[in-house]
Amino acid sequence: MKTGRSVVYARNGGAAASQPLAVSAAISILKQGGSFIDAGIALSAVISVVEPGASHLGGDAFLVTHHAASKENLAFNGSGEGSHAATPENYADGIPMHGYKSGTVPGLVSTWFEAHKRYGKLPMAQILEQAIQYAEHGFPANAGFVKRIEGHLALAPETRMFADMGIDVNVKIGDLVVQKDLARSLKEIAAGGRAAFYEGRIASQLVAGSEHWFSAEDIKAHTTRVLEPLSAKYREFTVHGQPPPTQGMILLEELLINERFDLASMSEADRIHIGVESKKVSFADRNEILGDPEFVAVNTERLLSKDHIDRRVGEISMTAAGTDVAPVNEGSDTTYFLVSDSEGNAVSWIQSVFHGFGSSWVIPETGILLNNRLTGFSLDPCSPNIIAPGKRPAHTLNAFTVTKADGSLYLVGGTPGANIQVQTNLQLITNVIDLGQNVQEAIESPHWQHLNGPGLSSEEESGPGVLQIEDRVAPEVIEALKAKGHNIAPLAAWGHGSSSQLMEVLPNGTHAFGSDPRCEGHASGL
Repeated sequence: MKTGRSVVYARNGGAAASQPLAVSAAISILKQGGSFIDAGIALSAVISVVEPGASHLGGDAFLVTHHAASKENLAFNGSGEGSHAATPENYADGIPMHGYKSGTVPGLVSTWFEAHKRYGKLPMAQILEQAIQYAEHGFPANAGFVKRIEGHLALAPETRMFADMGIDVNVKIGDLVVQKDLARSLKEIAAGGRAAFYEGRIASQLVAGSEHWFSAEDIKAHTTRVLEPLSAKYREFTVHGQPPPTQGMILLEELLINERFDLASMSEADRIHIGVESKKVSFADRNEILGDPEFVAVNTERLLSKDHIDRRVGEISMTAAGTDVAPVNEGSDTTYFLVSDSEGNAVSWIQSVFHGFGSSWVIPETGILLNNRLTGFSLDPCSPNIIAPGKRPAHTLNAFTVTKADGSLYLVGGTPGANIQVQTNLQLITNVIDLGQNVQEAIESPHWQHLNGPGLSSEEESGPGVLQIEDRVAPEVIEALKAKGHNIAPLAAWGHGSSSQLMEVLPNGTHAFGSDPRCEGHASGL
């Protein structure tokens, strides 16, 4: 297929992200001799400065890394815990969407240092230099930055958040955005390390500003967990994703279901149907078992077992869409990016404040926006995801890598999009592996997303949900899906809620990068 963007081919590493300045920061660090993780941290920090509606220092991060020489794959889980006050009794009236009571302890900065400890080469001061410069001296606002501010003000016109961040709400495209408090915080982290965030002034400001809703002990106790990824074999490859409490298990379950079908020889309508039906049953399993594995047993081995996949495949009809669909809550704002280096190492990185601008609350005098990830908890005492102090909520965030039979790297990819993430990642992987598309074709192919939950009509929410498909799909495909009982809602040609980045390692060792035209970023290589 003809694509709007070209594949970027490189031998010495590269990066792909939703914001061009952040991509440039990663490339600069690679040119300075930095590792894939050094470049990833630089990109992470810059994108927090220039794209604060989606991710920030007060949010979380999840990484899947591949180390080429050792063929080691690791999952870095930087999800934050609920504070000592995170009890059902303290949220008897529900968990608020905004304010410090909607947040968890931030995990992003901890994840920087945990990953840097293993794979970093350059000092943190050098890595954070570009983020500090953009915060202190300003960066030109792009269209996405302005649009996010306008959108948030339409929902919450009374918010003090932008004033506390030092951002002019009347900013126009090309205007410089300066964030002096954030620059000071980044300088403290660059000089003082992890402790500057979790034990120093920033932590003290979070405690005082939240009126001790967070305690010094809550913040200091936070750790980034480093684990083996959750993995499953798909065709002749192995897909690696995030273990619980993220819903990376859904992607693997979807893939194991899709593996039972010859997708390459199927009609497009049947292929979409199988993808949607695999999503429905996988989300039903998610609602039943997903929680913090340090608090509840999450049996992913059973979930991904042959017996369970047999049962789920047997429940899928090729002629009728499933109607018993478990509702899911939707977050909205996240950042995904990937980086590789000249040694063949790579990171699949996703970070978030959850909903747009997170809690809409800034840690006083720090410029740091707090997440509202606590809203991911349940207040149902029967749920494995019931809120509790020190517990991590179930997460939508997940990213993936794919390795070959010999353990070498094949694919790195992911996307923002809350519960759309695992649906998009399924399409990216099957587009490459089953349909033989290159990375840019896989990204630009018409996408679908199945939604069911808050925001839909009562009939849609309680029934089969809505299957949204970009209108570049042929009319006969839409009619065939309608005949199976799918409730179709067309999207604009590029209206799917993804912002995908994808990298393939070609047989000759070249890295091929693709980037989603649905966002403002791009891919770049060395």
